[in-house]
Amino acid sequence: MVKETRSTCPYCGVGCGVIIQSEGAQITGVKGDPSHPANFGRLCSKGSTLHLTATAEVTLQTRLLQPLQRPQRGHTPEPVTWDSALHTATTQFARIIRDHGPDAVGFYLSGQLLTEDYYVFNKLAKGLIGTNNLDTNSRLCMSSAVAGYKKSLGADAPPCSYEDLALASTLFIAGSNAAYAHPILFRRIEDAKAANPALKIVVVDVRRTDTAEAADLFLQIQPGTDVMLFNGMLHLMLWEGWTDAAFIAAHTEGFDALKALVRDCTPEAVAAVCGIRKEALLEATRLFAQSPATLSLYCMGLNQSSAGTAKNTALINLHLATGQIGKPGAGPFSLTGQPNAMGGREVGGLANLLSAHRDLANPVHRAEVEALWGLDLQGRTVPEVPGKSAIEMFQAAADGEIKALWIACTNPAQSLPDQATVRRALERAEFVVVQEAFATTATARYADLLLPATTWGEKEGTVTNSERRISRVRAAVPAPVPHDNGPRHDWAIAADFAQRLEAALGHTPVHPTLFPYPTPESVWNEHRESTRARDLDITGLSYAQLEAAPQQWPLPEGAATGTVRLYEDGVFPTPSGRARFVATPYTPVAEPREARYPFALTTGRLRDQWHGMSRTGTLGRLFGHVREPALQMHPQDMARRLLTEGDLVHITSKRGSILAPLQASTEVGLGQVFLPMHWGDEFLSGHSHTGERLGGVNALTSPVFCPDSKQPELKHAAVKVLKADMPWHLSALAWLPADRVLARRTALQALMARFEFASCVLFGNDAALGQAGRTGVMFRAAGSATPPDALLAEIEALLELNGPDAVRYADPQRGQRRVVRLQRSTVNATLEGFLLSGDTRARDWMAALLREEQPAQNYGRALLAGGATPPLPVLSKGKTVCTCFNVSDSAITETLGHCTGSDAERLDQLQARLQCGTNCGSCIPQLQRMVKATPVAATAGAGA
Repeated sequence: MVKETRSTCPYCGVGCGVIIQSEGAQITGVKGDPSHPANFGRLCSKGSTLHLTATAEVTLQTRLLQPLQRPQRGHTPEPVTWDSALHTATTQFARIIRDHGPDAVGFYLSGQLLTEDYYVFNKLAKGLIGTNNLDTNSRLCMSSAVAGYKKSLGADAPPCSYEDLALASTLFIAGSNAAYAHPILFRRIEDAKAANPALKIVVVDVRRTDTAEAADLFLQIQPGTDVMLFNGMLHLMLWEGWTDAAFIAAHTEGFDALKALVRDCTPEAVAAVCGIRKEALLEATRLFAQSPATLSLYCMGLNQSSAGTAKNTALINLHLATGQIGKPGAGPFSLTGQPNAMGGREVGGLANLLSAHRDLANPVHRAEVEALWGLDLQGRTVPEVPGKSAIEMFQAAADGEIKALWIACTNPAQSLPDQATVRRALERAEFVVVQEAFATTATARYADLLLPATTWGEKEGTVTNSERRISRVRAAVPAPVPHDNGPRHDWAIAADFAQRLEAALGHTPVHPTLFPYPTPESVWNEHRESTRARDLDITGLSYAQLEAAPQQWPLPEGAATGTVRLYEDGVFPTPSGRARFVATPYTPVAEPREARYPFALTTGRLRDQWHGMSRTGTLGRLFGHVREPALQMHPQDMARRLLTEGDLVHITSKRGSILAPLQASTEVGLGQVFLPMHWGDEFLSGHSHTGERLGGVNALTSPVFCPDSKQPELKHAAVKVLKADMPWHLSALAWLPADRVLARRTALQALMARFEFASCVLFGNDAALGQAGRTGVMFRAAGSATPPDALLAEIEALLELNGPDAVRYADPQRGQRRVVRLQRSTVNATLEGFLLSGDTRARDWMAALLREEQPAQNYGRALLAGGATPPLPVLSKGKTVCTCFNVSDSAITETLGHCTGSDAERLDQLQARLQCGTNCGSCIPQLQRMVKATPVAATAGAGA
């Protein structure tokens, strides 16, 4: 019998409600929760495939299912009991703390942990050990928003709600590709535009993204020039008389200093620095200031910057200057990147914070937490000096200052910038604990101790989304426990370790333990009490109330529901009760382009992937929209450098170099290149300037961070791009059985370091909605010389190309090697796998035959002969546009040739015939773009 469990999606900060379907101990399906106010039943391409990432095959091949300990560095980890694992962790941490002090250890957490998990870790570090060296990957995504809100408004509290999208007259979207990063929120933007065609959408970005395609006005600025843009807009508002003098006088302070600052930000100066037209600047300013209600939406383009806090405060300045805050449809709305970055901030999950948005630097705040935790009764205190932020923590470990690292639910060996330093930190630290659900992350390779954690569908607790809405996360199935030594909940692991460490450090608390938590609800209740009389007061909110419906904070004791919109009374949580204008001058990016590094590299998200792909990367179908790593460059820049589509290029910064195929794209501006942030060294190889094998985009990115928020400038690095001269190439694709494909991919990824260039990804075929379909592995490599036969034979074996059903051709003299495996039936033969070494010109048409399972018997000897042109045309279905229904670009183009009427009518006809965009809607922006680009055929008829 199918059981249904209401829970929350573990991906982005939209916080969509999901209904998990399960039978026994297995998750079998997922659908959107129609009663959840964040998504009303909608799910994006990632959320709607969640159940496919939890199948038994995926679990057995990717999950960490028991504690593992490495006998010594470089050795394979071996199974141990939980008791032994935690005893080792306790012994090592206690030794290091006694010998070197509390600040010799550090904890690095994740915005994908639940609030209860975060709370226990925060208390463990700051209350028990006495170190503030606890930070989180939220530092990489939201810390500039935190600092900006606190500087300008007095508290880290997004003042808006999702319902403001439908109430706005102008949406001002800056540094956010919501169409990819927050797809369901973007559906609400589309709904708002459809319901109110007069709604104006202004988009500011360095790339022409799918979000920009929806704009009435698009400002494609130069990287890092947002502060100059916003200051220039304020200059124009003052010049045109578009400010709200009454609001400024009654509710703000510091405006005179800001007026003086922006005096020199003339339209001419702004246009020159930002690379936009003065007319576009004026129109954007008019729409922002003159609109009855302006809502700004912003994300990593503002936050991930060496001037991230300044960008945030400069945008908030515009809202304060025009009174566009504290009313329906208006306000500065930071879009949270991760599912519980907000919850982590609420419990003090950053190195400079304490629970309930308290500041470590404030002695009153420290005393309140000491009393709450009972530390005052023991004569102990919370240390007053802020701890190491994420970048500082790993630099300190690389320098030998931090000697033990505890990493939970995150993958810094993929996600942090300047990977050479990160790897050095993980190698130099005396003891590294990785608490994870997935054994396949890059960071797991560096762990001395691996602790298995539960994951989505198995966990209980709460998360908070971008609009301050707290939702329950519920377990649908038990953890996959092959024996008594299986995964445990993150909060429970931390609490068990903390209790052991209490004894090891010789603490004798008044109470039996600082960690008396039998359930996640008991943790929640303590967290709830910590918020009393704070800006995020949730003393009126219990687990029982959350069972009924998600709620927004604040919701103090006695309140029936949460607060939809903040600052409607014009009173702000600052000492004066007034919001503050922050006068910060424009500063360029930390690493400007120069002759040696003439390109600006920016990073961003793919539509169907999430972070380091430990979860989404287990599904071949989610690679359909973007099949493999590629560097995007403007066609004019390619032409100037005599580069062509598909060329292999070196991408080099001051920190490292990687190789990737080149892709022409008009989304990026001249002098800019783009590489998605998901590709780590599990998928894309490279090296540091010291020769260390180092891959993925973050081998290139800069660790320079904002001085206020300490958030690194992940959105910009200066790079050079040079064609790679590599005469030898390899391309191999093969379908593999579901119970082996992920393990084989992991084994192939381990071979990537043997080549100068290599990439390894999954691919999938057409499958019914909600079904996994078939999955295969694609392996590519290149180098200056042909590799040993034994290495190629190893790849063949992993791709199951070494059996009796495989046929092969080899010409050692010319360095040629080709292997083909066919599946024969009574009617047709289909291509099941191939390897091309040396001459790979046949790759594209053979890959089409294989992926689309087209009859291959008529290609005969050509399958082994190689060559760019097949003997018969291969009618490829093209690239996937709609992941839900596996609709390709060629099918869409063909169908559009028979659609008539306006663009909107043609889109309706297209969707009626192919269903594309009718499920999650993530592909709708691309469909709209294709409709506009495809002319109506003169012979097309409504009934064609």
